[in-house]
Amino acid sequence: MAFPEPKPRAPELPQKRLKTLDCGQGAVRAVRFNVDGNYCLTCGSDKTLKLWNPLRGTLLRTYSGHGYEVLDAAGSFDNSSLCSGGGDKAVVLWDVASGQVVRKFRGHAGKVNTVQFNEEATVILSGSIDSSIRCWDCRSRRPEPVQTLDEARDGISSVKVSDHEVLAGSVDGRVRRYDLRMGQLFSDYVGSPITCTCFSRDGQCTLVSSLDSTLRLLDKDTGELLGEYTGHKNREYKLDCCLSERDTHVVSCSEDGKVFFWDLVEGALALALPVGPGVVQSLAYHPTEPCLLTAMGGSVQCWREEAYEAEGGTG
Repeated sequence: MAFPEPKPRAPELPQKRLKTLDCGQGAVRAVRFNVDGNYCLTCGSDKTLKLWNPLRGTLLRTYSGHGYEVLDAAGSFDNSSLCSGGGDKAVVLWDVASGQVVRKFRGHAGKVNTVQFNEEATVILSGSIDSSIRCWDCRSRRPEPVQTLDEARDGISSVKVSDHEVLAGSVDGRVRRYDLRMGQLFSDYVGSPITCTCFSRDGQCTLVSSLDSTLRLLDKDTGELLGEYTGHKNREYKLDCCLSERDTHVVSCSEDGKVFFWDLVEGALALALPVGPGVVQSLAYHPTEPCLLTAMGGSVQCWREEAYEAEGGTG
């Protein structure tokens, strides 16, 4: 006789503050988990990029080489490399262990808002306010990009990459999906300047946030609107959004000092988590656990579910 499957645990939301990292790098423009969620990167207005163990609150390394504030960063699948982009229009490839600049790619005509590695970490994709996405070969010595995607009519705010797709959000109000296998471009018009886009963890949907203080969940293949999420404030800043680790909740920064969680299916607000008095500039959600990082001012906050007990007591 087969035993019944155990009932999956109800999703828990990260609402207990475990740690606050005082990053010491001016305003934190972005916070990003690495691929397995054990480390995080913070991008500073003081031109530095920092690598942390967020649960311990320990600084592991500082990366210096940008000429202006760092706006986004990402880690490679094997944790050996980092890429970053910033206000100096440059895209930088770093060696994690040595802290050295491996390559500096120049070619964008304006600040670089967003950077991502492809799955194999052989190519960096960068999106800029110059309306283009540029693809840089990490292994080549060529100074020019191997490809430029320039369909957007205004700045690129967000780029995400799957194994065969590029998802891009633009200030022109369109979210574009490039299917690299099929050689096709799909475009959905949202109408308001887009601040962030991302894939759902199951790859079926795309989440889009825009400056009308609304998040929209779209069917990736048809563009059909599956859900709308409101209640937060996003009128002027480029703020992050994402889905929780099991695709159960939609999560967004807000300009009123909170992080908002909505039930993905029902669209109801599940939690408005108070972070502090300013704008929640950036957030990152752990790939497999209910763990959230938020950035406000010069610090990063690390949140876990209520039942979580840190090893050796709470920090």
